[in-house]
Amino acid sequence: MVPTPVDPAPALVTARPMPAFLLLLALFVGAAASGLAPARALAGPTATAPESDQAAAAPERQVRIGVLSHRGTSKSRSVWQPTADYLTAQIPGYRFAITPLDFADVEPAIADGSVEFVLVNPAIYVALEINHGVSRIATLKTCSGEVARNVFGGVIFTRTDRGDINSIADLAGKRFMAVDPTSLGGYQMAQAELLRRGIDPQRHFKPLVFGGIHDAVVLAVRDGKVDAGTVRTDVLEQMAAAGAIDLADFKVLGAREHPDLPLLHSTPLYPEWPFSRLASTPTALAQAVAVALLQMQPPSDMTAGCNYAGWTVPLDYQPVHQLLRELNRPPYDTARPFTLLDALSKYWLAVLIGTLALLLMALLTSRVLQLNQRLSRANTRLERRHQLILDSVAEGIYGVDLNGRATFVNKAMERMTGWRAEELIGNETHEIIHHTRADGDPHPREDCPVYTTFRDEQSRFIDDDVFWRRDGASFPVEYSATPIRDEQGQTIGTVVVFRDITERREAAERFRRQEAEQAHFTRLSTLGEMASGIAHELNQPLTAITTNARACVRMIAAGRATMATCTEVMTKIAEQAERAGEVIRHIRRFVRKEEPEMAPVTVADMFETVMVLMRQDARRAGVALHRQIGFGADCVMAQRTQIEQVLLNLVRNAVEAMIDQPRERRVLLLARRNADTVEIRVVDTGPGLGKGSPEHLFEPFVTTKPQGLGVGLSISHGIVEAHGGRLRVDSTPDIGATFFFSLPYVDKSHRVIPAAASLQSDGSETDPAGEHA
Repeated sequence: MVPTPVDPAPALVTARPMPAFLLLLALFVGAAASGLAPARALAGPTATAPESDQAAAAPERQVRIGVLSHRGTSKSRSVWQPTADYLTAQIPGYRFAITPLDFADVEPAIADGSVEFVLVNPAIYVALEINHGVSRIATLKTCSGEVARNVFGGVIFTRTDRGDINSIADLAGKRFMAVDPTSLGGYQMAQAELLRRGIDPQRHFKPLVFGGIHDAVVLAVRDGKVDAGTVRTDVLEQMAAAGAIDLADFKVLGAREHPDLPLLHSTPLYPEWPFSRLASTPTALAQAVAVALLQMQPPSDMTAGCNYAGWTVPLDYQPVHQLLRELNRPPYDTARPFTLLDALSKYWLAVLIGTLALLLMALLTSRVLQLNQRLSRANTRLERRHQLILDSVAEGIYGVDLNGRATFVNKAMERMTGWRAEELIGNETHEIIHHTRADGDPHPREDCPVYTTFRDEQSRFIDDDVFWRRDGASFPVEYSATPIRDEQGQTIGTVVVFRDITERREAAERFRRQEAEQAHFTRLSTLGEMASGIAHELNQPLTAITTNARACVRMIAAGRATMATCTEVMTKIAEQAERAGEVIRHIRRFVRKEEPEMAPVTVADMFETVMVLMRQDARRAGVALHRQIGFGADCVMAQRTQIEQVLLNLVRNAVEAMIDQPRERRVLLLARRNADTVEIRVVDTGPGLGKGSPEHLFEPFVTTKPQGLGVGLSISHGIVEAHGGRLRVDSTPDIGATFFFSLPYVDKSHRVIPAAASLQSDGSETDPAGEHA
């Protein structure tokens, strides 16, 4: 808002103009800045057309001017927005905006840099200058009639009808209102004047209150809510001119007069409000703003309803510094010596109460000591009970503080690690029992889950890790880490509960080996059941080899053999030998004990193995075998023999289910890409699975075949789960059944990566040997 001017008083504190050399320096800086951003007349910009187009094309940067809203936010905007518009017109590339600030909002706005310029009263400016490096670039000029001025003061006033208040001395014991403790014209000038007259506002007013804005103080005095008040000069005159008050209703206490300031005032005069820049504001921008302000000639529509007369070069604010020193206010609020006599005279009641309190405390202390002894004995019993509970638990338990040092351990931990409690407590447990990973690599402290628990205050469970014993041996553990909190809910450490899982891991390894043996036995049993079909598959190429070889011998003996004839016969013999060898290779790979590691496997190769091994059984049952591999479903990450066993079990079940079916009998091996996995399906046209839950099929010893043992699907289900998938089934009576599962996709470079591939098929391939005759 526009600050109101103040009239010089009899004891005038003059605002000294800037020294001559500083004035010349300001004019030189203004002239230099005018070359960067020429100030134009307020009537409008005078840039040439090309310059205007260039300015219009460049994006405008917003510049915020923080203004102390000492008369309210709406008043501040209405008074100062024309100045912001003027600066926007004068300085291309910038758009200036007014940000009204309450007294309490000024320093936070400067501290966080939410404004680039600030317009506040001189007292606040002085504090900002010292604390935040704010520097003035212009001083406000106000006017009374035709006379411009750049100083103001404070007015102490009451109602005209208050016959009991005729001087400042009469204010003792009265209700008094000011604007704000940091308002120069609205409190601090009057405070100094009152102190000179022997009145301390903090002690002699009953009470001293603050209205926040000047208008509120004037209205509170007029309405009798307080006995007297103080505002800056020109507030009473402006409110009277606006029709808000009648000036005749008020009288000024301690009135002063000055020939150049025909305004009501009661205090010495001080420099007007400075327009200041922050330390972070660009120098070029500050220079351009300073030049524009100094060249500003406010038109009548800008000054309507206020006393705004433009700007002058920055004045000397040393009088404000002296005033703040006198009042012992920031930034000169140094503590003065406080003697014992001052304390007794000011706080005698508190001293008396304190003495009585000390006597009472002495009586209570003896009682507290007795209770403390009882609590100490109870605490000792609780600690022993707590330790007994810890020692009775089979799992190892220990706690660490925020520095990672052990605070307690139980007997199970001592037994499992070989470390004694006195060797652990007070030392970093990570460096003692958790310093190295299972593979021998160092385990950094910052990666330790125990430390992470008290840092992020989240509980966690680790199912596979190693701890180290005192003898240097490691053992596998699983453990939970939980934050420990005090009575206020603050995390003070972590409690760890761990278990030695050596026996469990050994049992799991034995179980894995048993499963592998059982799967191998199942494969052998499967080949045994398929022996006749495999024998027939081998007999065909062997018969062809024998027949062709004898025919070639007979032709040679009869002298009818030619080189071309023999070559043709030998080629047929080689082809049939390769066919027999292929069958034998598939059988050998299928029955061998496989390694447990997974590797990239081609889907087509797995399908080929299953179709070779099932070809004769499918032909005898009249079942056609087909395979179809979708685009992008070429390769998966799997243990090849195990997945071939799953596919062989599913295909054999499908073939056997369709033996007595009169309609078309067909089995399809299907692979298709689905994001980062490949879904493999075995689809048949059999009778389906009938009623009941299909999920029971995967339980051990559950079968739908009269002679079945019920282990094939159970083993297949376990193999798929070991690959991270799940074997599922979808069945429709009299239409068929589909068994399906998913495996991780592998690209051509054998990397397991997610991908979004099309599910279109690259065609269908039929096993010729499995087609109907």
